[in-house]
This record gives sequence, structure tokens and C-alpha cells, in this order.
Amino acid sequence: MDVLALYGLLVLTTLPPLIPNSALLVTTGVLASRGEVFLPLVLVVVGGSALLGDLLMYLAARRFGGPVRTWMRRNPRRRALLAWTSHRIQRYGLPFVIVVRFLPSGRIVGALASGVLRYPLRKYALGAAVAEATWATYSVGLGYLGAATTGRPLYAVALGFGVSCAVAAIGTAIQWATRRRALHDPPEEGGGGEGGGTAGGGGDTQGEEPPGEGWGEGRGGRASAMVAAPVPA
Repeated sequence: MDVLALYGLLVLTTLPPLIPNSALLVTTGVLASRGEVFLPLVLVVVGGSALLGDLLMYLAARRFGGPVRTWMRRNPRRRALLAWTSHRIQRYGLPFVIVVRFLPSGRIVGALASGVLRYPLRKYALGAAVAEATWATYSVGLGYLGAATTGRPLYAVALGFGVSCAVAAIGTAIQWATRRRALHDPPEEGGGGEGGGTAGGGGDTQGEEPPGEGWGEGRGGRASAMVAAPVPA
């Protein structure tokens, strides 16, 4: 395959979400180990394309929060994912913005929830950049290290794809267990009031401070109200 065509294919399969490209990324890592493509450029293309896709989803959700909430709430599973993710973004902030990328459907729901909550753009961009750089290195690195270790490209591709599936299965199990536990745990005090109390105390009142760099990780009431707010017909 032509090298430029390969880079174009990487962009087309990485920028939009929900396109399975694990095998392509592992194969590209194998090619990099053989010197057929330049590994640093591959990582920049893969990570940069994924980051651009994340930012586009975030900005769309930030700009069109009402339609996004409507679409997410039409399906019970999407509604539960939005609520689950939004609660953890407002509770844990930047670390969860990074971690959610590696959970099933986490790339989409993390970007949409952050946009709907109007999480600060610079913080979201930083978290998404760290997550996508880690994901690109891990995904391509499986093929690169597998080929360097085994010396057999087919074995390296199979090994890398198997590890990717195992990681995805672990992420699914963690997400399922966390959501199941959340269903059985009583709601936290002070986190869901529509008046907008902060998790760490303080007199934050709804609508008093516009979202921006002062958006705190503990502003549970305000963020929950934004997610649950009724959408005008």
C-alpha cells in the first residue's frame, strides 16, 4: 500500500468515532517496526486525528446542548451513560476526562457530556490530548513491539489484536461493575440539589458564575441541573 494512502486511511478511520481500526493500527505498528513507515509520524497522525474528532464532538455538544440531551435521552442506555459520565466528570474532573476514553463508548459519551456540561475547553483539550496520545502509543505500540519481539508480522498482529480485545473486555467489566454499584448505593448528600451546592462546601448559586476556567470539579448541583434540564420543544 502507498504510504500516503496509509496515512490517509489512518485519518479517515481515526477521526470519526465507532470505526473499528484496531487491526489497522496494529498492522501499522508492524510496518513501522520494519521501517516501512515512520513511527513518530504515525503516532502524530493517529493521535492528532483522534484529538480533532474529540474536539469536534465536544464543540458540537457545547454549541447544541439541547438537541444533544434530547438525542441522548431518547434511548435508556444512552441516557444512563450520559448521567453516569456527567456525574463522574463533575466529581473527578480532568482525571476522569482522560480515563473515560478507554471505556466502551467512552470517547463519544465523554466528549458529549463534557460539552453539555460546558466543561472548560482548555481542560478538556488537555485531557483528550493525554488520552489520545496514550491510546495511539498503546495501539500502534502493540504491533511495533510484537513484531520486534516475535519477528513474525502475523503473530504480532494476532497478539496485538488479542490484547486490544482483552483490554476492551476489562473496560466493559469495570464500567458494568461501577454502574451496578452506583444503582445500589444511596445518592450522595449535597450533590444533586438543583440549587447548585458544591461538593467541598461553599455558596455557589445557579447562574452566578459563567462556565470557564473557574469551573470546579465539585460543582455537582450545577452540572447535574444542566444535564437534566428540560429541553424546550
